[in-house]
Amino acid sequence: MTPAGGIMAWVVPAEVEALKRWLPVAAAVLLVILGLELLRGDETRQFGILAAIGLFVACRACLSGDRRAAWKRYLGAVLAAAGFVVAVQLLLVGGRSIYDVWSVAWIAVPASAAAYWLLSPRVAAWASGRDDPAFVDACLGGNRRLEPRLRQVGRQTLLVHACLPVVVPLVWIADVAVSPGNILGGAIGDAFTVDHFANVLGSATFGTWVRNSFIVSVGTTVAGLLLAIPAGYAFSRYRFSGRRAAMFLFVLVQMFPGIIILLPYFMIMKSLGLLNTSIGLIIAYSVTALPLCVWMLKGFFDSIPMEIEEAAAIEGCTQFQIFRHIILPLSLPAVAVTALFSFLTAWNEFLLALVFNTSNDQYTLPVGLASMIPATGQQWGDFAAASILVSIPVVILFIAFQKALVQGLSVGAVKG
Repeated sequence: MTPAGGIMAWVVPAEVEALKRWLPVAAAVLLVILGLELLRGDETRQFGILAAIGLFVACRACLSGDRRAAWKRYLGAVLAAAGFVVAVQLLLVGGRSIYDVWSVAWIAVPASAAAYWLLSPRVAAWASGRDDPAFVDACLGGNRRLEPRLRQVGRQTLLVHACLPVVVPLVWIADVAVSPGNILGGAIGDAFTVDHFANVLGSATFGTWVRNSFIVSVGTTVAGLLLAIPAGYAFSRYRFSGRRAAMFLFVLVQMFPGIIILLPYFMIMKSLGLLNTSIGLIIAYSVTALPLCVWMLKGFFDSIPMEIEEAAAIEGCTQFQIFRHIILPLSLPAVAVTALFSFLTAWNEFLLALVFNTSNDQYTLPVGLASMIPATGQQWGDFAAASILVSIPVVILFIAFQKALVQGLSVGAVKG
C-alpha cells in the first residue's frame, strides 16, 4: 500500500474533486434560497432546504481529509440520497412555479450527482485504497476525459445564473404584455393576446411620446458630439492654463446626483422660456452628459500616436485637415460609443423630463409610461407592452453598433 501522502494523495477521481467544489456552492445557493423562503413564510420549504443544507455539508465532510475509507463513501452516498428524497418531497408538496422548480433543482441535481458518483466503480476503487499502477493510469486517463467536461458544466451553470437576474424580469414583463387583463402574477405562458400591443400602437399619445423622445434623443446626440469631440481632442492634445482644473471638475460633477441641480435648471429654463419645449431638454441633457463624453473621447484620442499627426503636418496638412481626415476617421469607434451613450441618456431620462414638461403633448416616453400607472386603475398589460416597444430601438442600436461599441470601449483603455 502507498503510505499517506504518497501518489494517491493527489491521484483523486475527478468526480470526487468536483463534489468537493460543487457541494459547498450548492449549500451557499441554498442559503440564499432559504433567505427568500423566510420572506415567503413557507415553513415546509424552509425546513426542507435547511435539511438539504445540512446533508450537503455532512456529505462534503465525508470527502475531507487525505484518509480514504469505504464507510465514508457509503455514508456520503446515503446523505446524498437523503437529499434527493428531500427534493422530491418539496416538489410534491410545494408549488410548480419556475422559482419552485429552480430552487428544488439546486437540491436534486447535486444530490443525485453525488449519489451516482459515490457509488460508481472508480470512486469505490479509490475509496477502498486501491493504488496499483493499473488503477492509477486508469484514474488519470478518466480524469483527463472528465475534468474538461465538468469545468465546462460549471462555467455554463455560472453564466446561466449570472444571466438570470436580467432574463427573468424580461420574461416576466413579456408574459404580462401578452396575457389578457392587467394581472402581474399568474403562471407564465398560460394565455396569449396582442390586445395590449394594439392598444398602445393605436394610441395617439404613444406616438406623440415616441416623436418627442426621438427628437430629444437625436438632438442631444448631435449637440453632445459637436461639443464633446472638439473638447476631448483639445484636452488630449493641447496644454493650456486651467486644463487640469477643468478635467478635475468634469470628474467632480459626476459625483453629485442629478436632483441637486434640478431647481437651478428649472429656474434657468423658466427664465429662458424653455419649459415644455424639446430645446430645453436637449440643452439640459447635453450639459449633463458632456463631462463623461469628453472623458471617453479624450481617452481614445490619447491612444492615437502623435507621430501620425506630425507626419501629416510635415506633408503640409493644416491642423483642421489633420483632425478631419486622420483623427476623426480613426476615432469613429469612440464616437459611436459616445453617440450611443448620449442617445441612451436622453432616451431613458425621467426626472428632468418630468419637471420641465407639464403638458402631455411634450411628454417623453419615460414620463408617458409613468403616467400609465396612476394611483388607481393601473394598466399593467398596456404598460408592459409599451415598455417592450420602447426597448426595441435600444436593442437595435446595440446590435447595429456592437462591433464599434466593443472596439471603442477596449481600444481607448490601452495607450500606445
